[in-house]
Amino acid sequence: MSGTRFGSLALLAGAAVFAAGDARRGEALFQSHKCVTCHSVHGQGGSGAPDLGRGFARGYTPAVMASLMWNHAPAMWSAMRTQGIPVPRVSEEEAADLFAYFFSARYFERPGDAGRGKRVFVERHCGDCHGIGVTPGKGRPVASWQSLADPIILVQQMWNHASEMQQAMAGQKIAWVQLTAQELTDLLVFLQNLPQTKSLVRTATLPSSDRGATLFEARGCQRCHQGKLALEKRLANRTLVDIAVAMWNHAPRMLQAPLSIEAGEMRQIIGYAWSTQFFESGGDAAHGKRLFATRHCAECHPSVKVLKRGPGSHSAISVVAALWRHGPAMQEKMKEKNIAWPRFRSSDMADLIAHLNTK
Repeated sequence: MSGTRFGSLALLAGAAVFAAGDARRGEALFQSHKCVTCHSVHGQGGSGAPDLGRGFARGYTPAVMASLMWNHAPAMWSAMRTQGIPVPRVSEEEAADLFAYFFSARYFERPGDAGRGKRVFVERHCGDCHGIGVTPGKGRPVASWQSLADPIILVQQMWNHASEMQQAMAGQKIAWVQLTAQELTDLLVFLQNLPQTKSLVRTATLPSSDRGATLFEARGCQRCHQGKLALEKRLANRTLVDIAVAMWNHAPRMLQAPLSIEAGEMRQIIGYAWSTQFFESGGDAAHGKRLFATRHCAECHPSVKVLKRGPGSHSAISVVAALWRHGPAMQEKMKEKNIAWPRFRSSDMADLIAHLNTK
């Protein structure tokens, strides 16, 4: 993805802090590990495997993505050997970088439809205030929307714009527009592919959450988000578009006009509230324990304690790293024992990770 700027993405899970994934390093790894030989991202790369940035319906979480990679691993290793490509050994830091790259490529967002997005733009009265190149009302023209290129700016501007938008709609006797995540995704696809906006350089910069907790409290978020409204455990597997639309729909219910939040502050807050949960699997540990037995994991790991590193220490990141570090050797041992390579359904990996994270 030449010409695209990406920043670092703090990948955290529970109380354990994983390596800070950097999408720029992830892009370089995608090239150096020869993933690009078969896979492409947004049309750049090979055509023998799915494009990791577009082209097929998905609703992937990191755990689901890890399960797909696991199931496909023997075929990938075979294809690499056939082409004379050495099978890479991936560290957890490198796995974090690759996940950051997939995130920046919008891999975890729902696929959108520009035709549906155009209907949303018209039917939800967006065009009443916002024109494409010029503006018919008081709103800024779409061509100047920085938020189309950066999902964090999208969250920030939707939040900051809510109060003014509410007043403008009330003046025109238009009810507050509620959106679903799919509608917002469709709208973004439509707006991002306009002639005036197609050249925008996509970015995805999310810093670590070191100041996020302080800002979350300083901006008054903590006053409401406690008890039943606490954000803890509510953002797992939710994308930034999910969060943007939730904040937009929530704005009219605020007891006071939403405080304006600067872009840098929003990055810190999102880093605190979102990245600490997005890579949590939220699986069923009891089912994961049964999977550990029925998928013959105990054949090579008779003591699961060896794999356990404490609550929250395992995630899709650690699983992917272990797969590429130890997978080929595991496969050979399983062949010796006449054990088939284990396959996992979409939810199984989350359950297995939950089991490994139990004491």
